[in-house]
Amino acid sequence: MAKSGTTTQGLRAAIERSGYYPALVAEAVEAAVGGEPISSYLVHQETTFDSNEVRRHVTVLVLTGNRFIVSHTDEQAADAGSPSPYATTSTESVKLSSISSVVLSRVVANPESYTPGQLPREVVLTIGWGAVSRIDLEPAACGDQNCDADHGYTGNSTADDLSLRVSEAGDGPETVRQALLFAQALSEATAATSGPAR
Repeated sequence: MAKSGTTTQGLRAAIERSGYYPALVAEAVEAAVGGEPISSYLVHQETTFDSNEVRRHVTVLVLTGNRFIVSHTDEQAADAGSPSPYATTSTESVKLSSISSVVLSRVVANPESYTPGQLPREVVLTIGWGAVSRIDLEPAACGDQNCDADHGYTGNSTADDLSLRVSEAGDGPETVRQALLFAQALSEATAATSGPAR
């Protein structure tokens, strides 16, 4: 389930509609937002299966005039450290000028018959701001097939702070549409903070 919009009341209502510890989630998000006006938000609740357990997670993304706020809450079963089930919630506030990438991947069925405005089957929104990077390395090689020299390694470093996937089959078409709207708002906001291209 995902909801998108532009008001504090709308954000609170979307969190409550998710049904996932709304008082806890709303308090954490509202404390992080403070008194700033909200430009856009996205609430995404996801259920995952971990061995023989069903786990729920909720991610709330909020865009203000100066910041991108991400909140994640998930539940844990009772364990040796806690005799009762518990939930963990965290929020991170990122200056818009710190966001280095906003990547939106779209999966489209039957691309030969695609028409503009058609909803993708699923979207993956990946946002990077330098807190987490992934490095993929592989042995470097030269063009000589007979060469057995050590050429070191080559690879890519990818900002991968947050990745959020929504699909039409799992979340519904409205959720996909809302994720697209939030991604567009965030892209526009980060472009505005970086100034004109040189």
